[in-house]
Amino acid sequence: QVQLVESGGGLVQAGGSLKLSCAASKRTFSNAVMGWFRQAPGKEREFVGAINWSGSMTYYADSVKGRFTISRDNAKNTVYLQMNSLKPEDTGVYYCAAERRPWTSSWFMRQDAYDAWGQGTLVTVSS
Repeated sequence: QVQLVESGGGLVQAGGSLKLSCAASKRTFSNAVMGWFRQAPGKEREFVGAINWSGSMTYYADSVKGRFTISRDNAKNTVYLQMNSLKPEDTGVYYCAAERRPWTSSWFMRQDAYDAWGQGTLVTVSS
């Protein structure tokens, strides 16, 4: 069964913005660290950022730091990825993931640490 559903992807010009959403079931979302990953064409999936359950802690890949912001609305079981100053190299399929584990060390950067995944949403940034 589908536990996570991403939306908000699309085509945008370089320098533009997009906001992705990831809606989850309450069971999947509760007390979960939420991560965002992306996969560019011909490349492996990579970590983008993550947020803890309360929203008080976030961590970003260096490539997106200062441009992307992760937030969450626990009442709506939804996590967001606000992407600003987009670059062509940000093009790819964006996935959200959930794992119910305390925010310790840096496990949240590892794909294999997450149990639940969405189907992905495509972001294309034109130059």
